[in-house]
Amino acid sequence: MTRSRASAKAAGARFERLIADALARYVDDRIDRRVRTGSKDCGDIAGLRLSDGSKVVAELKDYGGALKVGPWLNEAAKERINDQALASIVVAKRRGTTNPLDQIVFCTLADLIAIVTHQRPEETQP
Repeated sequence: MTRSRASAKAAGARFERLIADALARYVDDRIDRRVRTGSKDCGDIAGLRLSDGSKVVAELKDYGGALKVGPWLNEAAKERINDQALASIVVAKRRGTTNPLDQIVFCTLADLIAIVTHQRPEETQP
């Protein structure tokens, strides 16, 4: 059975709530779903920060277990710039489990370096 636009939006909203609640419980109770901001999207989660206060953008995706890594990383990168954040991550729904702690998280190596070192690496072409 294929999803309608309404059922896809509902699934996305449920997934965002699930992940926001888990992050609020285990990381910082100020984390929550982000209010929609229109054309200058800044990600799906508000309040996700590193220990030094640097912002991390989180883009959440529930595509029934399908992964669209490239397009989603590109979207998260744009949102990182919009939000003036240090790094961005994508949290994707993993098929077969609703446990928020079992979901998939991915990012670019530049974002991983930024998260680990609290400093964004100079982005140059090899």
